Amino acid sequence: MKQKRENILILNNIRSVENVGAMFRTADAVGIDKIYLVGYTSAPVDRFGRKRKDLAKSALRAEEYVPWESVKTILPLIKKLKKDGFQIIAIEQDEKSVDYKKVKAKAKNAFIVGAEVTGIPKNVLKNCDITAEIPMRGKKESLNVSVSLGIVLFRILDI
Repeated sequence: MKQKRENILILNNIRSVENVGAMFRTADAVGIDKIYLVGYTSAPVDRFGRKRKDLAKSALRAEEYVPWESVKTILPLIKKLKKDGFQIIAIEQDEKSVDYKKVKAKAKNAFIVGAEVTGIPKNVLKNCDITAEIPMRGKKESLNVSVSLGIVLFRILDI
């Protein structure tokens, strides 16, 4: 029987509403306990409290099941999560990254994905415990952020 873990997802400055919705769906599928929406990442409701139909379309109601919270900046959040005993795992290509298949989940894990074009900023990566990368064999250098998240979460969380 698998040990119960606490797993958090941090979406840092994700511009695509459809990707945010897809990541809510993936989070629900793997049992993520909470999602933090950082910076300009779209929330399931607009600033007037109305449900966002564009996000809901790709989330397929997962935004109703997975708890979420919007926060302005990421570094204070990372600091708090580290203090609470979370292993911080960035999903990003970097010179210090390791193959995602070598990353082991701990009792408390926080996974971070960043903006589709610019990725996770270097000052954020410096505050992470691990940077996990998906090796690329083709001509393209990366995958869609929501696809990458799904691959990594299903592998690391052994779903």
